[in-house]
Amino acid sequence: MNNTSYLFLANGFEDIEAIAVIDVLRRAGANLKTVSIHDTREVTSTHGVTITADTTFNETDFNDACWLILPGGLPGASNLASFSPLADLLIKHNKEGLFIAAICASPALVLAPLGILDGREATCYPGFELRNSKQGYTPVVRDGNIITANGPASAVQFALSIAARIKGEDTAREVAEGILLYNRKCQSYYF
Repeated sequence: MNNTSYLFLANGFEDIEAIAVIDVLRRAGANLKTVSIHDTREVTSTHGVTITADTTFNETDFNDACWLILPGGLPGASNLASFSPLADLLIKHNKEGLFIAAICASPALVLAPLGILDGREATCYPGFELRNSKQGYTPVVRDGNIITANGPASAVQFALSIAARIKGEDTAREVAEGILLYNRKCQSYYF
């Protein structure tokens, strides 16, 4: 059974988009592993923050993958796009109808060139062109097995959307409430 989610890190990743997703999904109890596409587990963000991934791409067998998650940032998204083993994995994963999530520049730079967004609605960072796009205007777009988001300000909402698909709406709401993004009493989000 596919039950592991993988978040891919490349040098130049957007800090908020990676860390917020990791934090929210782990709070939700999702089985999430961070994966460096480089030969080392240490990966440095676009703002100079170095984190240690759980594993590297070459050390990992993705047969248990349910979700493949791509933060944006530059040059992080470009680095993900140029890593052909990841491209092959994404294409295979999509053909199997499994889940893919991408935020910021990654929908445009990684998913669109692979044909993964063909015929789908998606969003991305303003200034990147996508067909069928709600780019920049809609924070998070879900279309079938794909979730896309427009940028750093949407990172927590993006992560909660993924958490809701993995662990259910109730769990996502509990996480939102725990990070003071959701008020159960008013049944509303604080944004």
